[in-house]
Amino acid sequence: MADISGQARDNYRVFYPITTRWMDNDIYGHVNNVTYYSYFDSAVNRYLIEDGGLDIHDAPVVGFVVNSSCDYRAPIAYPQEIEAGLRVEKMGNSSVTYGVGIFRRCEESACAFGRFTHVFVERATNRSVPIPPSIRRALNAILVGAE
Repeated sequence: MADISGQARDNYRVFYPITTRWMDNDIYGHVNNVTYYSYFDSAVNRYLIEDGGLDIHDAPVVGFVVNSSCDYRAPIAYPQEIEAGLRVEKMGNSSVTYGVGIFRRCEESACAFGRFTHVFVERATNRSVPIPPSIRRALNAILVGAE
């Protein structure tokens, strides 16, 4: 099986540019750790909307974050150009774990990488349900490590 560590750009399937903002920096002059989670959330939800057909306003089934983590390797700071790399690491009946890497534009190693788990729930009841078929197809397209 191939190495699918979170550090290498080649281990991600989809990339989204991110515009850092002045407010992302903390008093130490680099992007604050909590901001990375916002980057993760934005990348995952963009993929679900654009590729999975998720209607964030009216879909009867939505993904709730139940777990997240991040390893930090190198600082980034406003106004650097960065990208979020996205992949699916594990998929079950109602849950999915994404891998998200934050890269400086054109660099091969992630400055930070993490995991982000969604459980899909029925909006009306907040009870877990199977991942909707259109979303499951999109997630399968970026699944790694299953070869």
